[in-house]
Amino acid sequence: MAECKAQIFSGRASEYLAKKIADVFGQTLGEMKVTSFADGEFQVCFEETIRGNDIFIVQSTFAPSDNLMELLLMIDAAKRASAARIIAVIPYFGFARQDRKDRPRVAIGSKLFADILTAAGISRMVTMDLHSDQIQGFFNVPVDHLYASSIFVPYLKSLELPNLVMASPDTGGAKRANAYAKFLNSELVLCYKQRSRANFVDKMTIIGDVKGKDVVLVDDIIDTGGTIVKAADLMKQEGASSVRALCTHAVFSKNAVEILENSALDEVITTDTLPRKTTGKIKALTVANLFADVIARIHNHESISGHYDFPTIG
Repeated sequence: MAECKAQIFSGRASEYLAKKIADVFGQTLGEMKVTSFADGEFQVCFEETIRGNDIFIVQSTFAPSDNLMELLLMIDAAKRASAARIIAVIPYFGFARQDRKDRPRVAIGSKLFADILTAAGISRMVTMDLHSDQIQGFFNVPVDHLYASSIFVPYLKSLELPNLVMASPDTGGAKRANAYAKFLNSELVLCYKQRSRANFVDKMTIIGDVKGKDVVLVDDIIDTGGTIVKAADLMKQEGASSVRALCTHAVFSKNAVEILENSALDEVITTDTLPRKTTGKIKALTVANLFADVIARIHNHESISGHYDFPTIG
């Protein structure tokens, strides 16, 4: 019986990250061909045999939705090519903010796409810093939920900030910021915000003391940048010595990069789960080593529980 191999492939949107992961893993990225047609449709094809192997498909499902469709087609192609296991590696799981009915007659997008991915044929999913932990329960296959804290904490320690305070830009992220604060033995500050509509903050209040402190705002996503910038401005007005932002997924919609660059923030620390260019204030730490290690452990049927020991789990 032929040996089951691990092969790493990627959709077009996450090829930049998949190449890093494959390099750390010790192999070249698998050959994929995507053919586009005049009407906008496209077809995917594996350009090498995958029969009987563990297939890891790296693709974040950020906008446009073609990225999700491409992932689904790759999963279907792998299933029809007799792959042993199909593991979707989705560093950024899009539509995760649609995790509940927050008003009547709306879709729960993250549940819908969990069902679609499962129906397409994935054996398991690997992702990072879901917007809500409950999304893991939307899947009927195993979900390995990784945390960027194992990457962020060493970087924060290297800064040697004398008066570190962890902060959350809203009450929803209090649990995440509190976990960092407990591990780093620092104080915790919260921001209370009021919205009249999506992506717009009407009013924000700081709960806690930031005078003379080195504040680090923690969030999973920065989208338009409005909330994080407003929080940074308020903290500087309240006497903070420095304000940094820590976010896993740099969505950076519209002119978010310009807004962040011109803000009171001293630094924005993020990861490369999304293909965003770094600038003067924005620093991206790679997640390639973490994902490569987890891929190796899954393929070898080894425990990955060591990646869940970090206290930011809650």
